[in-house]
Amino acid sequence: MNRLYKMELIWPQGPWTGLDAVEYATAEWVDWFNTTRLFEYCGDVPPVELENAHYDRKQPPTEAA
Repeated sequence: MNRLYKMELIWPQGPWTGLDAVEYATAEWVDWFNTTRLFEYCGDVPPVELENAHYDRKQPPTEAA
């Protein structure tokens, strides 16, 4: 994961002006990585959609009145 982070963010966008710039860019990259990137292994679905689908399947059935 560290190598992926460095290859996608740190090396291409450097040189950095300071630690604040790196921290801000890292926060944006983590948000992108966890919410909007396409997860090729699971059919090009963003992680948020994949997680929501997982928890929707895990809901216990409701009892009919």
